[in-house]
Amino acid sequence: MKTPFLLAAAVLFATSTIQAQTPAVAVESKPVSVGGITGVVRGPDKVSVAGATITITRADGSGLWTTISDANGIYSVSNLAPGEYRVTSQADGFPDASIASLQIVAGKATRIDVAMTAVDAKASPAPSPAPAPLSASTNAAGQNTFDRLIRRQPVMSRNPALTNPPVAEPVSTASLGAPPAGAFDKPAAATPDLPFPANPAPQEQAQAGAAPAPPATPEVDNVTPFADYDWTWLNGNPRNHDVAFDSKFFTPEIRADLTYTYDFNHPVDNSMGGSSELFRANEIQLEQLGLGGDFHWDNVRARFMTQFGGYSTATIRNDGSYSKGQWDLADADRYLAEAYGGYHINWMHGMNIDAGIFMSYIGLFSYYNYDNWAYQPSYVSSNTPWFFQGIRIQIFPTHHLKLEPWIINGWQSYASANSRKGLGGQIKWTPKPWFNLVSNNYGLGHDDLYAPQRNRLHTDNSFEFKFYENQTKFISKNALTFTGDLGCEWGDGVSCHNSKNGNPKQSFIGYMIYERTWFKHDTYAITFGGGQINNPGRYLVLIPPINGESAASAAINSPYFTFNPGDPFKAWDTSVTFDYMPRQWITFRFEGDYRHANVPYWSGAGGVTPPAFLGSATGTNNGYPTQYVCNDGTPAGMTLAPGACSGNGGVWYPDLKKNEILLDIDLMVKF
Repeated sequence: MKTPFLLAAAVLFATSTIQAQTPAVAVESKPVSVGGITGVVRGPDKVSVAGATITITRADGSGLWTTISDANGIYSVSNLAPGEYRVTSQADGFPDASIASLQIVAGKATRIDVAMTAVDAKASPAPSPAPAPLSASTNAAGQNTFDRLIRRQPVMSRNPALTNPPVAEPVSTASLGAPPAGAFDKPAAATPDLPFPANPAPQEQAQAGAAPAPPATPEVDNVTPFADYDWTWLNGNPRNHDVAFDSKFFTPEIRADLTYTYDFNHPVDNSMGGSSELFRANEIQLEQLGLGGDFHWDNVRARFMTQFGGYSTATIRNDGSYSKGQWDLADADRYLAEAYGGYHINWMHGMNIDAGIFMSYIGLFSYYNYDNWAYQPSYVSSNTPWFFQGIRIQIFPTHHLKLEPWIINGWQSYASANSRKGLGGQIKWTPKPWFNLVSNNYGLGHDDLYAPQRNRLHTDNSFEFKFYENQTKFISKNALTFTGDLGCEWGDGVSCHNSKNGNPKQSFIGYMIYERTWFKHDTYAITFGGGQINNPGRYLVLIPPINGESAASAAINSPYFTFNPGDPFKAWDTSVTFDYMPRQWITFRFEGDYRHANVPYWSGAGGVTPPAFLGSATGTNNGYPTQYVCNDGTPAGMTLAPGACSGNGGVWYPDLKKNEILLDIDLMVKF
């Protein structure tokens, strides 16, 4: 049981070594491609105005952001692309104030103090009494102030592990208070020497005759978790710097993922196996249509995201737990990728308690392909969980550290395969703007159907390292990721090591590594990568879809691709990916993959669907995936008796190959 903690300690030691040895390499990663706005809303006599609604729009009308000034009148909006914006402030008892035009510069947090004028008593009713002072954690509507502020951050999405899954999380503002004198007049400590120009034009003030605003200077958010730097370069995070629309109550999210995959094995039934991302060959397919978003009000939170398309069938077949008992959970949950509710507590830098279906981020890659550097990830990611169902607690001791315990039904399961639940957790640490560390650990659960005393232990550790960035050059960024996994099962006839009583070894070891290069202001990118696994018991290997085989049926019997203890599976793969990203909302992807296994595993030309059954015109599943099939489609039994199919044309076998070569073209959209 000490394995995950020892490995996590080793990774942390390696991380500290990397930091000590690479400061010079990271110097060129400092340039930032986004800016921000911050300031104080004041009324007559320079009294701070709490609860003012600040609306920020692009001059061309292509974006809109809102926030609420806190108890000290402070407001802030970050991750804004450079350009021209308009700021409007609305508060009870004051006329609207606006700044018609201001310029946002990359790497700068432009300070704009908004002056609200008094109401003319002759022209309008007397203003209502000023609101009572509020605590630092609520605004005039009783809503958590920074819950709104963080909703403007880019959605930090299977990498909800890598940020605040899958959107940036609300935090406490108890440590803010009023801005100290001179706080906006000095460069942020993180970027003191960046050669950013001053604002090119003076700012128009909200009140005629008001003193000009101070010159824009870099300002870093050191309170909100993971909001101090631009993390859109991470594998598993969406690259949006903006949200298309936001409101006080709901932030919508829309995703569309379509793919065409050319399989050089040419399976006659167009059915692919061994993947949790690609399911049909030589067809244009909808992998996922996601509609949902985030609700947020008065510290209460909720999120949901649909999964219409291939995901709604392929994801559920890899979970056997729903076959235990009644109520058809396979149909009840298949169209939901995420669905949870929770509560935010203003403690330290924030704490969230959520319950429902949430992303796991074991394996680094996100469940959503738009967020990733490659479409088909290597085995460590594709063969490990995409989701959990249970309780998640997120604790943010600092704005660079997240501790996330899990109490869950089991290993990627909607229900519990046996009586014992699973425990796990995640540690995410971002000590530098060019480095991210994520450690996921799982244990205790009994996750194998019909093996109630079999235990599972797994540790997954990833780091991401951005070693170059210069947006003025043709090559704009370079980054590297590495993920390593160890796991095993013991009990009910298997062991983590070959034991004296002959129990076969049931373990999992694997790694994957990817390097990505961005070009021409991040408009294009090329990613090279791959990985390898060794699994002598096949306990996490994806089931080939032979005759409709699934995790539930394979737990009973898998006649053609067995999952017996001691059955080996060794595999490796490599890929190259080219992305064209003309806008932050869309990615055109072109990818080539080569995948190899030591045993026949991938769909061949003959396919994995049995021949015609009872006179049907085409091949089809016969409804008995746990049995062998005769060449006329007749079930032949769970074990082949002599002459079992002698009168039915002989025994049918699927066409499985050791190699697979793929080319795929993908269109992915996220708002």
